[in-house]
Amino acid sequence: MAVPDFQSLMLPVLQVSNSGEVKISDAVRALADQLQLTDEERSELLPSGRQTTFTNRVAWAKSYLTKAGLVDSTKRAHFQITARGKQVLKTKPKRIDIKFLLQFPEFRTFREGPQGDENQAEAHLEPTATLTPDEVIRTAAVRLEEELGVELLARVCSAPPDFFERIVVQLLLAMGYGGTAAEAGRALGRSGDGGVDGVIDQDTLGLDRIYVQAKRYADGNNVGPAAIRDFFGSLDRFKASKGLFVTTSSFSLAAKETADFLSKRIVLIDGRMFARLMIRYNVGCRVEEIIQLKKVDEDFFE
Repeated sequence: MAVPDFQSLMLPVLQVSNSGEVKISDAVRALADQLQLTDEERSELLPSGRQTTFTNRVAWAKSYLTKAGLVDSTKRAHFQITARGKQVLKTKPKRIDIKFLLQFPEFRTFREGPQGDENQAEAHLEPTATLTPDEVIRTAAVRLEEELGVELLARVCSAPPDFFERIVVQLLLAMGYGGTAAEAGRALGRSGDGGVDGVIDQDTLGLDRIYVQAKRYADGNNVGPAAIRDFFGSLDRFKASKGLFVTTSSFSLAAKETADFLSKRIVLIDGRMFARLMIRYNVGCRVEEIIQLKKVDEDFFE
C-alpha cells in the first residue's frame, strides 16, 4: 500500500475533525493508524527532507476542505469541523475530492480565480490533481531535469572526442576534487596517456591522484569487463590506488562485478549519472529561473 493521495485523504480528515477541535499532528497520527500505514510509509520524506509525505498530504487535504468551508482553522496547527462540514458528513459521502468540493461557491472562487473561468476549474480535474500543488511542481522539475540530461548527453556525444575527456575533468573540479590548486585537473589526451584520459591532483604536490578513463559510447554500446581490466592495468602502471571510469552509455553487469572484485578502487559513472552530476554542479548548463515554495509563518501570527 502506498501513501494515499491528498484527495483520498479529504473525507478521512473531515471525519477525524467531527469530534471537535483537533491538532494537525494528532490527526496525522490518528489517520496513519486508521489507514494502517507501515513505518516506512509514515516516515517517507518529501525531497526537501523537512516533512513526511503523509503529513504534507494531510495538510493539503485540510487546506482544500478549509477553502470549501467544511473546516475552519482555529489556532496554530489546529482545526475543527464547521456546520457545513457536519451537514456533508450526514449525507454519508463515499468520497470527497476536488470535483465534490466544486459544489461550494467559495471553493469554485478559489479554483476559478477572480475571473470565474469555469474551464480553468475543470482543467484541475486532470490526473495530475491526485498530486498536491507542491508535488506537481517537484514532478515537473524532475521531468525537466530528465529531459535536460538527455540533451546534455546528446551534445557531449556529438562533440569531438577530446571534449568529453575535458568535461569529465571539469566536472570533477566543480565537485570539489583537486581543491583550489592551479592545474589540479587536466585531460591527458590521446597520445602517450598510458591508458588514462585525465588526472586529478588531490593535493598541491600531486602525492594523491585520481586517474580517469572516459569512454564516449553510443547508447546501447555498454562497457564490458575487458575495458575495466585494461583500466586496472593502467592504474597499476601509474602506481595508483583509485580510478574513475566514466562513460556516456552504461556498464554491463559483468563490468560492474569486475570493478567490485578488483583490488583497486574503481568508481563507475554511467551516462545517466554523468548527466545528473553535470546538472547538479552546473557544468554545461545554467540556472534559468528559481521558483521558491513558501508557506505561512505560524510564529508571525502568534
